[in-house]
Amino acid sequence: MREQYFYGHGKLLLTGEYFVMEGAQALALPTTVGQSMKVKYRQSYQPVLNWKSVDHTGKVWFESDFEFWHFNTIKESDSQDEKALFLRDVLKACRLQNPHFLRDDVDVFVETRIEFPLGWGLGSSSTFLYNIAQWAYVSPFELLKRTIGGSGYDIACAQAMGPIIFHNHDQKPQWESCDFNPSFKDNLYFVYLGKKQSSQLEVQKFHKMDIPGKNLIADEISLITKEMISTHDLRTFNKLLVAHEDIIGTSLGYKKVKDVHFSDYWGEVKSLGAWGGDFILVTSDRPINETREYFNSKGFDTLIAYNEIVRSALQEL
Repeated sequence: MREQYFYGHGKLLLTGEYFVMEGAQALALPTTVGQSMKVKYRQSYQPVLNWKSVDHTGKVWFESDFEFWHFNTIKESDSQDEKALFLRDVLKACRLQNPHFLRDDVDVFVETRIEFPLGWGLGSSSTFLYNIAQWAYVSPFELLKRTIGGSGYDIACAQAMGPIIFHNHDQKPQWESCDFNPSFKDNLYFVYLGKKQSSQLEVQKFHKMDIPGKNLIADEISLITKEMISTHDLRTFNKLLVAHEDIIGTSLGYKKVKDVHFSDYWGEVKSLGAWGGDFILVTSDRPINETREYFNSKGFDTLIAYNEIVRSALQEL
């Protein structure tokens, strides 16, 4: 039985949230965890696509069979399942880009495995789209545009070996690797707030906002991104985090997460990606045990050190 294997890295957006869609240069970090996709083929006179998705614990969280003509589910009970309908739309979008996709007389067995909890917001959708695009020989950015939308930084992270600077120029995604390897990375942690945000809904909400001077705001954020990459001092880095939070909070009318949850915290706190529920970046000049105890006391028990979750290009050497 012929077999193929695909893999995409997860993502964390350190700077540029929201305004990356307006051309701001964003610092994006691929993660050490991601999602794999294995595809097997078997000769058949009545081809069927069997799809199985497995979570980080090994539990199957989605499974269904699809026909190849319109990619409708074969079981009537699956016909209204949101996950099945989304997959159908993605497969259709692939077929539009590549008319030859899934036209052979073979049964196809696909199994995806995600390496982090689905609620973490590290890119369950973007790694999924990236892997399918590689399989279907189509553009992952075009597939993103035709399905859930967004800037595309997460797709870039899926294939990146280390930190990147990402921006959209004339609605086209551009990115390059960058040397973001701060000497104070042992003072950086990620804390999960426990409320996964819908990136698709946040993108739609942002585009409906009437925000004066979007281009100027994007330029300010780009400058902060460049300064963050070049700084070697935690104190300066903290000031840049505050400046970034002030810009986003003021522009969108959102309350800063530190003001809402952590006003007595000794370090700095920055929202990442869609504000309100996913991961935040926190800095600390105190021992990790003391830092962990603080967030545990606030009801947040997932704290991950920078080096544990951020992929470095050095890991490829």
